Amino acid sequence: MNIGRGNLTSLINGNEIAQNLRNELKEEIDDLKIKTGKVPGLAVVQVGNVAASSVYVKAKTKSAKEVGIDVFDHHLPEETTEEELLKIVNTLNNQDKVNGILVQLPLPKNINEQLVLDSIHPEKDADGFHPLNVGKLSIASHNDENLLIPCTPYGCLIMLKSLGVDLSGKNAVVIGRSNIVGKPMAQLLLKESCTVTIAHSRTKNIDEVCKKADIVIAAVGRPKMVKGDWIKKEAVVIDVGINRIKSEVEGEIKNKLVGDVDFDEASKNASAITPVPGGVGPMTIACLLRNTTIAFKNKNQ
Repeated sequence: MNIGRGNLTSLINGNEIAQNLRNELKEEIDDLKIKTGKVPGLAVVQVGNVAASSVYVKAKTKSAKEVGIDVFDHHLPEETTEEELLKIVNTLNNQDKVNGILVQLPLPKNINEQLVLDSIHPEKDADGFHPLNVGKLSIASHNDENLLIPCTPYGCLIMLKSLGVDLSGKNAVVIGRSNIVGKPMAQLLLKESCTVTIAHSRTKNIDEVCKKADIVIAAVGRPKMVKGDWIKKEAVVIDVGINRIKSEVEGEIKNKLVGDVDFDEASKNASAITPVPGGVGPMTIACLLRNTTIAFKNKNQ
């Protein structure tokens, strides 16, 4: 699967690809505003003050506003009960101006996350996590543009397609079996006619499994788990992981962001690879905006 040029590894620039998607969405939303007199609306619900969640919510809100999506912010105190949160979601389900609902995870331990996610109306499921939307992903036709698809795996697929390579028939290994990334990623790759293997913590000889892959998607949450010699020559690597580790920089111990893949070593074999940060993260946010726009179109066209 030769994508790189000579011995050079191509860096898959998530920031650039996400910006292109946002530009397309902005144009589309401008047209929708002219045609319908309305724009998509996204409700963002955050409970408590987890620092990472606040950073993500700020980035999502900023990006949504930039493309012309109305944002309805609901920042709730840490002591919010499950019943109170469900009541707010139900209210948003019934508000016409709200087309997409995002409940930022993680939620406080006293709240059942799955119960809350399941309470979001499937037609307003901006994250694409609702069981009905997950089921539709499994059975829908290849070109169904109306689906609300989990954002991170769909962002990974867009990055793969940006390489201009025919994915049909390629061997793909997805490391990780989460409902949010691993399983929907496998479904999306199957739709592209890849031969898909899902590897996980119980997979025996996982390194040997990866060495056969034309495409490796790492989404396991373990820093630098995927070694360079797991990657065969000219394979494509998409690193979903984002892990904070301690690293010594000029004599000082600092936090450093790394992926699930040993980037420096894997780059020696891969024909194309995503960086961390600046890879999958920006695509996840852009696909959230895509889902909100699709939800709006599904209702108004």
